[in-house]
Amino acid sequence: MTEEEYSGERKKLTTSSSSSSSSSSSSSIGMAVAEELRELWSMAAPITAMNCVVYLRAMVSVVCLGRLGPLELAGGALSIGFTNITGYSVLFGLATGLEPLCSQSFGSRNWDLISLSLQRTFLVLLLAALPISFFWINLGPILTSLGQDPTITSAAASYCLWSLPDLLTNAFLQPLRVFLRSQGVTKPMAACSAAAVLLHVPLSFLLAFRFGIPGVAAAAVATNLNMVLFLLAYLRLSGACDLTWRGWSSSALRGLSPLLRLALPSCFGVCLEWWWYEIMTVLAGYLPDPVSAVAATSVLIQTTSLMYTVPMALAACVSTRVGNELGAGRPQRAKLAAMVALGCAVVIGFLNVMWTAVFREHWAGLFTKDAAVVGLAAGVMPIMGLCELGNCPQTTGCGVLRGTARPAVGARINLMSFYLVGTPVAVGLAFWLRVGFEGLWYGLLTAQAACVVSVLTVVVGRTDWEVEALRAKKLTNAGDSGGVALEENKVLIGGGGDAADEEV
Repeated sequence: MTEEEYSGERKKLTTSSSSSSSSSSSSSIGMAVAEELRELWSMAAPITAMNCVVYLRAMVSVVCLGRLGPLELAGGALSIGFTNITGYSVLFGLATGLEPLCSQSFGSRNWDLISLSLQRTFLVLLLAALPISFFWINLGPILTSLGQDPTITSAAASYCLWSLPDLLTNAFLQPLRVFLRSQGVTKPMAACSAAAVLLHVPLSFLLAFRFGIPGVAAAAVATNLNMVLFLLAYLRLSGACDLTWRGWSSSALRGLSPLLRLALPSCFGVCLEWWWYEIMTVLAGYLPDPVSAVAATSVLIQTTSLMYTVPMALAACVSTRVGNELGAGRPQRAKLAAMVALGCAVVIGFLNVMWTAVFREHWAGLFTKDAAVVGLAAGVMPIMGLCELGNCPQTTGCGVLRGTARPAVGARINLMSFYLVGTPVAVGLAFWLRVGFEGLWYGLLTAQAACVVSVLTVVVGRTDWEVEALRAKKLTNAGDSGGVALEENKVLIGGGGDAADEEV
């Protein structure tokens, strides 16, 4: 063989080897992505179903209030808004602080820390329920001092008073959901929620038409209590979490600092976004046709709440996946989980853009036959769809931040996006430039755009996954099995971490 022939054959072999290696690498990446998709959606599908069921429970309560009469509907709606702002958002937000502790501990097989963290979260939420109950008991005087109509205030105060036991129920329900989800136990949660809501429908109508507003509130409380009891019965009978539940321990009364450092910024971030929608409703009341504007806002918020069920489930599950992989010392798998979830979120966002544009008038007509309300809501639906194009990946990105135990980053992004960007734009367009109702939603669009850019910059561009794995190791192996705080845990929530990771 001549030298030229030899060189040619060698080049062919090298090219063939390179092509084979590239093909093998592509196949390996494809298999890893497919496996991650299965892992993610095996958890996310039941959680999405559960979120839809919980949404249905709230809708049934509103329908029952509407059947009782306009006064009952107005009073109940006012009370639901008040309890969401002052109570449920706070308890839900505090419970999300448990996500990184449980998911990372499960990945690192630190069963004692999972059990103690759950008990500590119970304690934190019970303590938070005490001042919240003061506000709920005094709803009547609070609303009266703000100039609300006395008859509507009386109805709202009655609903709120009968909802008081729900604070106790949620103090256990919300942490239990995080505890189970962090271990991949999602299908039983969906099944227990579905069973509770099946009972909720007849119970609501029975109590509503027998006792009025107190009956509707009592039915909602009973349904949440049933969810807790069904979950506890499942755990007792199945033994699914015997490994991670170590029994009640006095050690849970100590070492609350790491949990609080995660729970407080988590709560802050959740509340900032949740409250912004309530502010939108208030602002709509100052527009030239306030009745139609508030009614259209209600339709749109119900719609966005329904669409939120999927990204909320995706965020919760990617938080678990990222936390599990970091706790197990697999940073590249954690990164893959984050990227796959973000990709899914973008696809879901585009689907929301499409259906809100195509079915806007038909969808708005399902809620009301008032032409003015349908016109306002249908006109804004495409804008809301664009908002979801940003909301889906930013919600999922915030789930990644929780999985890496950096909720403070998400809280700062929400504060900047919704209140320093979105609110001025909404007020400026709606009132100063007289764009009207659409101006409020352009403000939300601006806020979501700022939020998604900031979140993706941090998650995709500025996260060192090797460093996050080391932080997870420090968090889950802190001190004794009780998880007493180490100084290094401050890094986890922005108290001195790398600027490249924390800076927004």
